[in-house]
Amino acid sequence: MKFGVLVFPGSNCDHDTYHVIAELAQQPVTFLWHDSPSLENCDAILVPGGFAYGDYLRTGAIARFSPVMQSVKKFAADGGLVMGICNGFQILCESGLLPGALMRNAGLKYICKQVHLRTETTNSPFTHELNKGQVLQMPIGHMEGNYFCDDATLDELKRQDRIAFRYATPQGEITAAANPNGSRENIAGILSEGRNVLGMMPHPDRSSEALLGSADGFLLFHSLVQALATRA
Repeated sequence: MKFGVLVFPGSNCDHDTYHVIAELAQQPVTFLWHDSPSLENCDAILVPGGFAYGDYLRTGAIARFSPVMQSVKKFAADGGLVMGICNGFQILCESGLLPGALMRNAGLKYICKQVHLRTETTNSPFTHELNKGQVLQMPIGHMEGNYFCDDATLDELKRQDRIAFRYATPQGEITAAANPNGSRENIAGILSEGRNVLGMMPHPDRSSEALLGSADGFLLFHSLVQALATRA
């Protein structure tokens, strides 16, 4: 199997994500430049955090038009596995690969801190190694992490079991106090209708080693590797 990590002008978590795949998961991985349409025969695409194109106009709004994203859209449409983290989640929503939008945080301030997430579904390549209700600790670092969608979309996400993670207390309770940015119903991550695309605001790439305060994030990458191994 082979992983591809996208690189945009302004990406700043591309090397973090690359490190997790290369050193911790010990899988082949390559960087994919935004200006090239080639995905280099990768089996999974990771869209990292950062500030693609400086977040000018709107987060992810310019990145959606890059040559590499046109290839990622076709890759996802064909069932390819795609994970977007933080700015990557924003890019996936702007590109139409995931519904809804990421707006400015409810407090209109940049937030960088550890949060807890409750696993809402294990029915995906990214979460099948987790337990439903399992609480994970990961950091967030964003200004536009406030997930919003209309009522019809929210109903569809819930009906199709496509809410991957919700912000929660360490005990797994979904409360307003545990919601760091105002996201609808504490949503921290969602899946595409085909369940092959995941977008999430918290950083599993920054929480894959105990040295960083939590290794919970690695569970997602391990799940993804296992899913690819099964496909092969």
